[in-house]
Amino acid sequence: MSSVSEGRFLSSSVPLLTPPPRCATLLTDDGVRVEAVYEPCTAGSAAARDGVAATAGADPATTPAIVVAHGFTGSADRPAVRRAARAFAQRAAVITFSFRGHGRSGGRSTVGDREVLDLAAAVAWARELGHTRIVTVGFSMGGSVVLRHGALYTAESTGDSLDDSLDADTPVRVPEREGRTRRTGAHSDVVVSVSAPARWYYRGTAPMRRLHWVVTRPTGRLVGRYGFRTRIATEEWNPVPLSPVAAVPLIAPAPLLLVHGDRDPYFPLDHPRMLAEAAGPGGAELWLERGMGHAENAADDALLARIADWATAALPA
Repeated sequence: MSSVSEGRFLSSSVPLLTPPPRCATLLTDDGVRVEAVYEPCTAGSAAARDGVAATAGADPATTPAIVVAHGFTGSADRPAVRRAARAFAQRAAVITFSFRGHGRSGGRSTVGDREVLDLAAAVAWARELGHTRIVTVGFSMGGSVVLRHGALYTAESTGDSLDDSLDADTPVRVPEREGRTRRTGAHSDVVVSVSAPARWYYRGTAPMRRLHWVVTRPTGRLVGRYGFRTRIATEEWNPVPLSPVAAVPLIAPAPLLLVHGDRDPYFPLDHPRMLAEAAGPGGAELWLERGMGHAENAADDALLARIADWATAALPA
């Protein structure tokens, strides 16, 4: 993994209350360069302004990190993602990044398939920075990615192929079609999925039919590139990746939170309910938010704070 600093900061004789954000370019296991931003936890900075010692520069080993996975057509610098990062940073260090084909990242979007490698690179970077307890929070497409990432990457990952590391007598947790090289240390300890679909190829709402037009038609991909700054791959999925509903049972024993709005125009409530049912008794906590729309754009500060509180409380001691 490579990291590249972005810019220089003016020197000052006054100590910073919190260290500045750290920008990096991460290299995924399939060779795509992904832009990422690390922001330290800001808890205590207000007290520091009042003359009380701040927590800036706290030991990463004792500070949790939240890795944020945005939705389709989003990026690390979109206002809704920045707002989520600010809310989460009050309780943990935060890593935001742009999925392939989005923002300043390389490659082309595969709309939730190989994006799991982008998330794995961001989580591995958090561990390289010294964080030992990590939460992944995903919105919409990112919500499906954190579910699949939670199923594919576990604390026992060795860096070998998902399939080659297993002998004939070992039960296979992950289908062979998901066979990929796993980056060691890229697992999350808690998973939070917001506004995620339960199944692929869903076209039951007008917004999803428009999204499929953007993804599958040449004219639509031009609209995606120039209208939404999203570069979309032309190849169809082959093989079809593990679906979110099939991934959910494989996330345990990591705690899982599912959040969905009752006014989501993309995915109706049968999606989160299907995911919660697939997790089994006690396998997931489900929040159905009254009046909420879709993904990070609809998540207000109060909900983001509740998500961060739940996630950090669910982390292992």
